[in-house]
Amino acid sequence: MLTAFPLLVIPVVIYAVYALTSLSGTAVSDPNFVLQSALMSVNMPSGGTWSMGVGDLLVFFGLIFLFFELLKSTSSQRVAIVNHALSMALFVLCLLLFLLLPSFATSTFFLITIMVLLDVMAGFIVTIITARRDLDIGGDVQI
Repeated sequence: MLTAFPLLVIPVVIYAVYALTSLSGTAVSDPNFVLQSALMSVNMPSGGTWSMGVGDLLVFFGLIFLFFELLKSTSSQRVAIVNHALSMALFVLCLLLFLLLPSFATSTFFLITIMVLLDVMAGFIVTIITARRDLDIGGDVQI
């Protein structure tokens, strides 16, 4: 049953906890300011400085989870349908949060929402292609 659990819910929940606790408790009214504040900075050989913020780190982890979700979408088990349905529900929730709550109207959460959408689309496309291939293979049988 753990394979039915969409992994992209983890970055969404982390962002939601961060947005509802950190952003609402500060005097800063711009959520992007908090998400883009540097967690770490690295001096590059080119002389530039690369800095990574909270939002960047969350998008990075989201991309890792998206990779594993894409691997899971190639499964032809029946539990994959439950995973697709839960991913679709997660996308609808992300879209509503993005559109209706100001602390979720950031580019970080938008990118997480797009990752969830890509997971939904990849899951359904892979399932349709796999089902079509199964019909093509079984279509030659005469009874």
